[in-house]
Order: sequence, then structure tokens, then C-alpha cells
Amino acid sequence: MGKIVAVTGNEAGAEALRQVNPDVCGAYPITPQTDMMQRFSSFASNGKVDTEVILVESEHSSMSACIGAAAAGGRVITATSSQGLALMWEMLFIAAGDRLPIVMPVVNRALSAPLNIHGDHSDAMGARDSGWIQIWSENAQESYDNIIQAFRVAEHLDIRLPVMVCLDGFIISHSIERVEYLEDDKVKNFVGEYKQVNPLLDLEHPKSFGPLILPDLYHEYKRAQHEVMSKVKNVVLDVAADFEKMSGRKYGLFESYRLDDADIAMVILNSAAGTAKDVVDDFRNKGIKAGLLKPRLFRPFPYEEVANALKNVKAICVMDRADSFGAYGPLFVEIWSSMLHLDKKPLMTNKIYGLGGRDFMPDQAELVLNELVEIIKTGKVKTVKEYIGVRE
Repeated sequence: MGKIVAVTGNEAGAEALRQVNPDVCGAYPITPQTDMMQRFSSFASNGKVDTEVILVESEHSSMSACIGAAAAGGRVITATSSQGLALMWEMLFIAAGDRLPIVMPVVNRALSAPLNIHGDHSDAMGARDSGWIQIWSENAQESYDNIIQAFRVAEHLDIRLPVMVCLDGFIISHSIERVEYLEDDKVKNFVGEYKQVNPLLDLEHPKSFGPLILPDLYHEYKRAQHEVMSKVKNVVLDVAADFEKMSGRKYGLFESYRLDDADIAMVILNSAAGTAKDVVDDFRNKGIKAGLLKPRLFRPFPYEEVANALKNVKAICVMDRADSFGAYGPLFVEIWSSMLHLDKKPLMTNKIYGLGGRDFMPDQAELVLNELVEIIKTGKVKTVKEYIGVRE
């Protein structure tokens, strides 16, 4: 039995990082991530971790320090949000392309302009094609569990790729929830000893990272990167199975909630899924077969598995807390793509909600599910993409 505590998502994230005890952390504060790195830095100052915390001058420098430390042969972490992730942009691709297993909690926050410090998914969605594995979390418990599992996924010898663990800014990062911590020795044994691969500090076997590659090999290098990503799903499931044996908590590529016989379904990420589940229950109590799918692994995206989970649903609304201007929402595009090979495709809509920290309320979920009921009756989708919760 672990220790049950009342903590914020940032506290839970910092505790997971403390229990793993990485070698190096490139730390830089940005709201609403600041508290996580501040707490972890205090662990280093108080001798509770052996981590070398490098206090850098920007998020670009933070990821640069992480890349250097990981290439040298260390287990490496950082954390960021919003504009900080955007400032890392150049270095994200280098970390992934160099196959460096850095773990980075991303406390999701809106991108400017206009300036906004509250939660939406525009930051991580903007980085979705950088080559990082992305794992998403509904609450503080999932954030804690996902961070611990992320090390096993990133450092697996068939993978060796960086992982970002996403949690909603303020809604998860600053809200106090019930979390069950695992014992330190269990986390240590679960994560295991760090295995170096081609460390730069092995002076007896010199090598280079990120050398110049011209057209004769670059294409092949990227194909190899693609092939590595194709192996991630199975590793995520294997790690989750081991984690369940240790903790009793079950994880998959996504969570299916009352989907087995559902006629209508919502697809929604992170904290808003909790609100939506309550409304799904209300509709079930009224005799309406509603369900929900909450993605956990967003990169690589589990197309086959998602299609199989949703194939019998008649109408689906995909909820995006980020917009891709001039296109459908990023999550909608993935779900839509998943369904293309099906002979009988569900009718689909895309709702943009909760940007800049706008609350996602139960009445919005009710609106969405009622619209799906109407779509089934008429067989028609009036508007595919639409903003909801807008003040007229």
C-alpha cells in the first residue's frame, strides 16, 4: 500500500521525479510549471536527490543542457509550458533525432498572442510532429504514474526517444487532489538502473551526435526514426502491464469509458474527460447509450486500436482544446484518419472548447451529446467544426 496524500499535480510530478532521482535537470521556470521545477530544485538543495540541477537562462538553454547531458550518458529531465516549449522548438527536433531519452512533463498552457497563462493544448499540439513521444494525463494521479512510466518507455533499448508527459495547466497542476504515492524502493526498482548507449564521455570509444548528413543519407535516417516510433505502442503497453502489477492501476493506449455498446461517443483529452464522464453517466441513466474515449498515447497515434474501439459507434464528437487554424482540430484529424478504412464510418463533428483556460462545463458536454442524438436521428451533420462555450 502506497502513501495517500492530498497534493497538486505539480507536487505529484516533482515527487515522481524525486523518486526516479535523475542525473541531470536543466531547470527554467515558466507559469504554470514553475512550482514543479522549484520543488524538484529544493529536493536537490536538501540532498534528497543526487541530481545536478543546471539553472539556465531560457528554455532553449534548458533543452540544450538536457541534450548535452543525455548525450554524455546521463538520465535527464526538465519541465516546461507554453512559450517555453515554443522556445525549445529547435532543440526538440535535435533531442528526438539524436535518440536521447529525456523525460519532460509539459504543463499545458495557451500560446500567445494574446498573452494567456491558463491551460489549453496549443503548446503540445504545436510540438506533435517533433519526434517526441506524447503521453496525456487526466488528473494528478495519472500525471504521477505517467511520469514514472515515461522513463521505462524512453529508455527502452528498442526506443531511446524523448517523452513529454502532458497535464493541464492550473486545472491539474495547481488543484489539490487525492494521490497515492508508491514506495521509493518500488519506483527505483521499476525504473531500474540507467543504461548508457554510446555516451560521449566514453573516451575509449569516440563517437559523434548530430553530425552533418547530406541528401545521400538524411532520408534514410528519418525512415529509421519512423521505424523506431512504430515500436512505441507495444513498449507502452508492456510498461503499463508491469506498472499495473506493482501499483494495481491499469493503463493502456487510451481509456474506453462505457463504449462497448455506445451509439454516441465523445473523444476528449486530459482533465475535461472527468467532467464528460459524469455527463455520460447522466445520459446512460436516461437510457441513451453514450460513451467516451480518452486518448493517453497521442504520439505515436494508435490508429488501429482507436478505430476498433469506435467502429460500432454511430456518431462521434471529437473535442479539441487547441485549434489548427484553417483546418480541423488536431485531435479530430487523427480520429478522422483512424476511421477512414472502415466500411461503415460513424458521423463525426469537431468542437473547439476551453481555449485559454475557459472552463469546460457539464452543460457543454450535454449540448454535444444531445447534438449527437439528433445527428443519429437525421443522419446529417450540419456543421463539422464549431467553437462551443463562446460568449456571444
